[in-house]
Amino acid sequence: MAIALKIVAWLIGAIVLIALLGWLALARPNIPYAKLEAKYASKTSRFVDLPGGVRAHYRDEGNPSGPVLVLLHGYGDSSFSWDGWSKALGDRYRVVILDLPGHGLTQAPKGYRATGDGYVALLEAFAEKVGLQRFALAGNSMGGGVAWRYATRHPERLDALVLDAAAGWPMPIGESPSLAFRILQHPAGRAVLKTIDNKPLIRQGLRGQVGDPAVITDAFIDRWAELQRGPGHRDILMSIDLGSAGSATPELVASIRTPTLIIHGEKDPLIPVANGRKFAEHIPGARIITYPGVGHLPQVEIPEKSAGDVAAFLAALPATK
Repeated sequence: MAIALKIVAWLIGAIVLIALLGWLALARPNIPYAKLEAKYASKTSRFVDLPGGVRAHYRDEGNPSGPVLVLLHGYGDSSFSWDGWSKALGDRYRVVILDLPGHGLTQAPKGYRATGDGYVALLEAFAEKVGLQRFALAGNSMGGGVAWRYATRHPERLDALVLDAAAGWPMPIGESPSLAFRILQHPAGRAVLKTIDNKPLIRQGLRGQVGDPAVITDAFIDRWAELQRGPGHRDILMSIDLGSAGSATPELVASIRTPTLIIHGEKDPLIPVANGRKFAEHIPGARIITYPGVGHLPQVEIPEKSAGDVAAFLAALPATK
């Protein structure tokens, strides 16, 4: 009996040691903001101080005299995934691309807790601070969820709304094709993801979310992974509470009166195209365009086509004073 107990204790100790060595091998420290800014900030990068100690990074691109188009990225992403749209739309529009707290080059204070309501309020504070009186608003995935909620609360600011594979409708738990999202559903998994090199999970997740994995380059993955290692970013990403703003309901989205375009990839494995059709069904007058063979990131997978559809939609709207 004593020998058996010793063997069990030795095995437990060996397992703990292996786990510790594995964690040490995978552990990655934060990357200082100065280093990230030196590598990723561009000549169009701007920074603005917002309530709650947030130093927000945004890019102000395109035609400075044109109508304003504000773009919001998805979960774990950054403003840089909109490069294709900025290039395609910049001749006509002033393109303003915001990094939400916990993402990109935006800095948030220690202990910052991101919520759906908080992101909506931060977008309003940002618009007020930089003087955006009226604008068109587009968002992908999580950013789309922020966008439609913003439209229900601040319609006076919006000329148009574009929902790009937007989040919001209740989703079944545990069905995500992304291993990272499945791990995020468990507290222990989130604790581990806050400290290790997530690049393999990011690679698997991103390439599994698009129609053609080749569009997700190694450089794209490297940037995504490095920006998530900004100080405090992983803490925010692992504790984010988007549900605080509430899920989409037919009654809620039916209150949106902003002219709305929905775009959605038909091969989106993360947010099914049926969810995009729900927005189109319940938002009065909304149009929907779906893309065969395209997944969760139309702005990355088919930037010229999706931007062209957005440009045509915006150009057909009545001029606003």
